[in-house]
Amino acid sequence: MKSRNLTPILQALLAAALFGASAPLSKLLLGEIMPIQLSAFLYLGSGIIILVVIFLRQMNNRSLQHREAPLRGTDLPWLAGAVLAGGVAAPIILMYSLQTTPAATASLLLNFEGIATALIAVFIFKEALNRLAWGAVILIAIASILLTLNTDGARGISIGALGVLGAAALWGLDNNLTRNISNKDPLAIVATKGITAGIVSLLLAIAVESQFPEPKAALQAMLLGVFSYGLSIVLFVLALRQAGTARTSALFSTAPLAGVILSLAIFQEPPPLSFWIALPLMALGTILLLREQHQHIHIHERLVHEHAHDHAELHHNHNHEPSVAGVHSHLHTHDEIEHTHEHLPDIHHRHSHQ
Repeated sequence: MKSRNLTPILQALLAAALFGASAPLSKLLLGEIMPIQLSAFLYLGSGIIILVVIFLRQMNNRSLQHREAPLRGTDLPWLAGAVLAGGVAAPIILMYSLQTTPAATASLLLNFEGIATALIAVFIFKEALNRLAWGAVILIAIASILLTLNTDGARGISIGALGVLGAAALWGLDNNLTRNISNKDPLAIVATKGITAGIVSLLLAIAVESQFPEPKAALQAMLLGVFSYGLSIVLFVLALRQAGTARTSALFSTAPLAGVILSLAIFQEPPPLSFWIALPLMALGTILLLREQHQHIHIHERLVHEHAHDHAELHHNHNHEPSVAGVHSHLHTHDEIEHTHEHLPDIHHRHSHQ
């Protein structure tokens, strides 16, 4: 890929590393805090700290309020679906699954999120993938299947592994729903999602789990949520804008690397044979995606939308009265145009392919 595409790649990889650290560190906290409670505090931590950042941003420089597009009423159905799937159901299922699944294996199984995201993006939201990208998806899918197999001689697959895969699939749905509002302020998205999901999970915890954790454990969970959920999701949303859902999620599939390294350091769990087979498959899939190039003659249909942009960017050479410099956000119109250049399925290139 050319240098202009390095930013979303780095954003997706850093988001992956932050999220990958969450599985082993969450398992460490499960000794002091129950699963639903842990899920609640992870999201509350992410939502509260991002809300503070938004407040400080507005207090220090009110002009920054107009750099990003605000959430509108039409965005709420997408946001509500993302909160329920990825903010409530997925983390609760994951926390319960971590009780019976080795942290290193769970970290790699979460890689299935990229597969689920890509399949939903392609078959439901009609995002295009070329042969190289499909090769990456298939390699990662094979690796994920290998990791579900029992290695203790029992038949079938691990229930804990199935739970992790279920959580990953729900996060895949979450990613696709979030993709539809990725042009809006990522801080507002994360703050709303974190606080809403945290409150819902906390209410569930009150109803289901009788014993609450010590304040220290709750604060540790919230601090973990700030980085592994809050900052990670912000970076993921920014990458979605420029690289599209399937490709961003495939890059996000490098998350297990951070998780496995931490798992080996903290728990000293010897990885099963399937781990060593799956790891190079995942690495090869990521490399294939990084080598992808996509260029063809395409038509941009007339589009009216709102998002952060700069007039130096392609597709944003419209005029203002009075003139505006730098990054800003407002409702603007893109006239129909036909041209060719290297691109990814960002918010301006979600066209179909024949």
